[in-house]
Amino acid sequence: MEAVEKKRVLVIEDEAHIADGIRLNLSIQGYKVQISSDGIDGLEKWRSWGPDLIILDIMLPMIDGFSILKTIRKKDDKIPILILSARGDTKDKVKGLRYGVDDYLAKPFDLEEFLLRIERLLKKKMWYEKEDKEDKFQFSIFNGKDYCFGDNYINFITSKAHCVAGEIILTEQEIVLLKLFIANRGKPLSRKELLSAGWGYSTDTSTRTVDNFIVRFRKYFEKKPKKPVHFISRRSVGYVFEHD
Repeated sequence: MEAVEKKRVLVIEDEAHIADGIRLNLSIQGYKVQISSDGIDGLEKWRSWGPDLIILDIMLPMIDGFSILKTIRKKDDKIPILILSARGDTKDKVKGLRYGVDDYLAKPFDLEEFLLRIERLLKKKMWYEKEDKEDKFQFSIFNGKDYCFGDNYINFITSKAHCVAGEIILTEQEIVLLKLFIANRGKPLSRKELLSAGWGYSTDTSTRTVDNFIVRFRKYFEKKPKKPVHFISRRSVGYVFEHD
């Protein structure tokens, strides 16, 4: 049986007794742990070691925790980061969330709660990795430039579609939604997901807008719009794009 690789946790903490205690307890749980006692070394270890999760103090020598957080988020928006700080006021928590932290725990902390938060954040990373693999598979089918299904051909460079309804020019929002459907072929998408992609949950946009776009797609691409085979409704879920 192939051994499961241990998850790597980088602890950027300048208080040695706290860092050593975290290392001990995480090691007992089966994690690989490295410690950095200042911001510069923390960033170097992040780049060279490639941790699965980062535990980050705010008040650090050389570079403060918020600056580290901003630097990492410019390169990686998915690695789980937990701020562990004696500064537990709301202002700092809001600042951390604004910069992209996943979780925030104030010192002193309960060990059991801390370990559960670590476990939850690592599960979140596994979900991201699974989604990335699925997306890579889907985009290996769709190259982002053109796509054929049924008697339809879409050129995403020119925004033109040669389809059942004839030749049409697609709008920007139509292109966004079509790419989302194609990339998630066979996977039901909720109206909320479609709203998020097409309109960013605009307050003046209703789920009925999504339904109207589906009606439009069926008119464009379906031989029998009232009996669709590509843009299919899923009761209580949303819509799914099918293409054999």
